[in-house]
Amino acid sequence: MTTSLAVDPTLSLALKIGSGILWTMAYILIFRRGLKDRTYGMPLAALAANFAWEAIFSFLLPHKPPQLYIDRVWFLFDVGLVWQALRYGRAEMPHPWLARRFPWVASATFLCAFTAVWTTTQQFEDWNGMYAAFGQNLMMSVLFVAMLLRRDDIRGQSLWIGITKMAGTVLPSLLFYLKYPDAPLLNFLYVAIFLFDLLYCILLYKKIRSMGNNPWKRL
Repeated sequence: MTTSLAVDPTLSLALKIGSGILWTMAYILIFRRGLKDRTYGMPLAALAANFAWEAIFSFLLPHKPPQLYIDRVWFLFDVGLVWQALRYGRAEMPHPWLARRFPWVASATFLCAFTAVWTTTQQFEDWNGMYAAFGQNLMMSVLFVAMLLRRDDIRGQSLWIGITKMAGTVLPSLLFYLKYPDAPLLNFLYVAIFLFDLLYCILLYKKIRSMGNNPWKRL
């Protein structure tokens, strides 16, 4: 583990709460858009990793407040997103073999995600969960781009989801950079996540425009 530097408590609190608000907005927008379009808006593997992380750091290795309260709010919204993925996931499987076995596919995905987050935390003795969090965040950012390209449409997606998700990750990236400026893996993850999030927003903006819609009015 790299050496931790002191960060102004007021700044730290502001960045944590700001991230909590932005990611909560992203969850609400994803759920709302999914209901309207009768699909799920967060890729299954990314959702499974998020659900695992928030379950672990809400209940098994609970963070200190206020992060604990944020984790539990996110966990509650994740329950809704999990329901949505299970409700509509079979129809989104890219191959009939996967669609026929969707309950097994979903179960294996959630089990693998939980094991990955738990063992990463133990391996790095990372009781803040930052390596697992930013690692799965990069996976999520890549998978959002992949989902847009695979579906080749805008079902379950909006530019505001992309923006709130991106901004909600920039704030903790700044916080952990200030705390661990000499952590090369984390520094790579901050930049890679931002670039994929930005790419997603650009591609989605162009896709919505190409369909004759106003990206800023689609919620």
